[in-house]
Amino acid sequence: MVKSGMGDRDWRPFVYGGLASCIAEFGTFPIDTTKTRLQIQGQKIDKKHSTLRYNGMVDCFLKIAKQEGFPSLYSGIWPAVLRQATYGTIKFGTYYSLKSIILEHNKGKESVSINIICAVIAGAFSSAIANPTDVLKVRMQVRGTTRNVGLVNCFKDVYTHEGISGLWRGVNPTAQRAAVIAAVELPVYDCCKSYLMNVLGDNASNHFLSSLFASVGSAIASTPIDVVRTRLMNQRKLKKAGVAVSYRIYEGTLDCFVQTFKHEGFWAFYKGFVPTLFRMGPWNIIFFVTYEQLKAIY
Repeated sequence: MVKSGMGDRDWRPFVYGGLASCIAEFGTFPIDTTKTRLQIQGQKIDKKHSTLRYNGMVDCFLKIAKQEGFPSLYSGIWPAVLRQATYGTIKFGTYYSLKSIILEHNKGKESVSINIICAVIAGAFSSAIANPTDVLKVRMQVRGTTRNVGLVNCFKDVYTHEGISGLWRGVNPTAQRAAVIAAVELPVYDCCKSYLMNVLGDNASNHFLSSLFASVGSAIASTPIDVVRTRLMNQRKLKKAGVAVSYRIYEGTLDCFVQTFKHEGFWAFYKGFVPTLFRMGPWNIIFFVTYEQLKAIY
């Protein structure tokens, strides 16, 4: 492991992870907005989102652009970038740092189990810290630009009416989702990259294919948890005169799973799967290629 000038452990995985995450977020955010809209629609026990407004990713993209304007596809981009600046920095930096520490004590022997453990810890820890930015992102994506809610106003609205706990709405499924994604995505990427090294070498084509395989696996594994997470983050629990007044539809992660399955069936857990896959693919490709290039440059 390369040391920094101050004698501490290498800080570069944290910086590279944060920068690459922000770049990837800008490039794929409109697809994420369509995913969020698709995931919240069709909730039969939620009157606000009971109707099916969109028929798939392309239809959702076109309707948002036509009815609300193209900028609506980027509603929530700033909390998303802020999230990546924290979540992405901590997640990838922690993963590669933990992995490096374990490899040092394991005589350089790498295994899938070690990669998975490091990824789960990094994913869950970083997502829990960045949860408030995720809540703001989801709220802004659902509202679009029609209600003219900026980052600061959205934060004030959540904090004023729901308290500090409102900013950590859905933190459990968020941490679970991040752990699942990291447990699949990072080890698969590392394994594919290592396997393809003899064929393609350590270059962009290898990084491209490895990140593509990683995206498919993580999309399949994480979408059900992501649907629950999005629905929990979008619901509100208002305060009145210091006493919480419940406007909640779901009591928690398990209840959301049960209610969704009961009223909408199994395939409701894969609402937004196509945009999830279409977003994860380009996102991971942009991220890992950028990350590897930053490593090569510096």
